[in-house]
Amino acid sequence: MRDRKYAILGTGALGGFYGARLQKAGLDTHFLLKSDYQHVNEYGLFIESKEGDFTLTQVNAYHDVEKMPQCDVVVVALKTTQNYLLPKLLPPVVKENGVVLVLQNGLGIEEEVAQIVGNVTVIGGLCFLCSNKVGPGHIHHIDYGEIILGEYTSEYSPAGITENMQLLSDDFKSAGISIELTEDLLLGRWKKLVWNIPYNGLSVILNATTDKLMADQYTHRLIAQLMYEVVLGANSMGRNIPDSFVQKMLDYTLQMKPYRTSMKIDYDECRPLEIEAIFGNPLRKAQAAGADLPQISCVYHQLKFLDAQNQREG
Repeated sequence: MRDRKYAILGTGALGGFYGARLQKAGLDTHFLLKSDYQHVNEYGLFIESKEGDFTLTQVNAYHDVEKMPQCDVVVVALKTTQNYLLPKLLPPVVKENGVVLVLQNGLGIEEEVAQIVGNVTVIGGLCFLCSNKVGPGHIHHIDYGEIILGEYTSEYSPAGITENMQLLSDDFKSAGISIELTEDLLLGRWKKLVWNIPYNGLSVILNATTDKLMADQYTHRLIAQLMYEVVLGANSMGRNIPDSFVQKMLDYTLQMKPYRTSMKIDYDECRPLEIEAIFGNPLRKAQAAGADLPQISCVYHQLKFLDAQNQREG
């Protein structure tokens, strides 16, 4: 596996961090960049991390996917608002019988990828990472970094622990990245939404970082209510999330360093928000299964309004 080529589509806070770690571990890694291409091509990538800073002075950087080599593993680390580009980006760079690793938030993403490229394995990765891009080619890793891997199957039926998951796990672990494997990707996606829905949504609507949301009794209560609605949504699709997991996510966030969520950063930078992947898709799937999620629906509609206003004014 170590002689396999990796392509990183989206060299931002997430793709830049994980891709740099893979290259530092000796894996053949190729990066697709947009605005940072010139800088990274000349100066490389700088990772400022709680686990130790490092610089990659030589980076395989590309501005055009057609110039990238075909790779065994293609890591999709774009924002889901850019997924309309995937039909152009994926076919040239992924080898037949290769792997597409989707490191994105939300629900239903793997289905879209599977429709674009045939004869590949699609694996979803749920990233528990506090990381920001703070300048051209400069990634600031604040905390955490674990990835949960699960293989996609038609209708999201549980795939078990597959060989491809094990091989990816070995590579990422060699790069010092903590990996957990899940037999059920759909359950993993819903569990990630237990955190993503309340904190991403409320951070934008209430203009607050995670620590401020947790410090106030009213927002703390609202966060818990939203989390339990996510649990209801998961139940409607036959996936059980125990109450103890909700408490675990609340405790986990209390222990986090103050964090401005990725959606809040996008909002502050006047970039389109990942509303459909994180809120719209789960809402529609749960509603189709007969579940009513009124508070998540309320957050969804508020975000749609704020995003539209922000895009017009930005």
